Amino acid sequence: MDKQLNKLLADLVVEYHKLQSYHWYIKGKDFFTVHAKLEELYNGVNKAIDEVAEAILMTGFKPAASMQEFLDISAIEEVKGEHIASKDIYKVVLNDFNYLLDRIKSLKNNADNENNYLISSLMDDYIKEFTKSIWMISQVVEN
Repeated sequence: MDKQLNKLLADLVVEYHKLQSYHWYIKGKDFFTVHAKLEELYNGVNKAIDEVAEAILMTGFKPAASMQEFLDISAIEEVKGEHIASKDIYKVVLNDFNYLLDRIKSLKNNADNENNYLISSLMDDYIKEFTKSIWMISQVVEN
């Protein structure tokens, strides 16, 4: 369970930085709307980072803590600091969030099998949050 939790933590950390980079480099006529939405998304991911790290500690394990560890463990790809259109941002974020939701569901299943109610409950919260975000982002991507 600790490896799965650390993988999720690493994925969240890289996604946080990715969202923040997009927030800085967004271009286009919808700048103000997308800029604000990206801030909302990365603040939500940042909250999850802290909760997952604390859950790792509460279950008796050690969370990864260095950027190198996060990059080595994460399956989320970094982005370079380049200007990018909002339609392209949303497609990447949608893909990343779907990946994260799959990881979270897998963790939830394993936590349930191990009767780990702390992790199971936390994953329930994330399933709800990521499912809603995916639905909202998909409404933008489809248009």
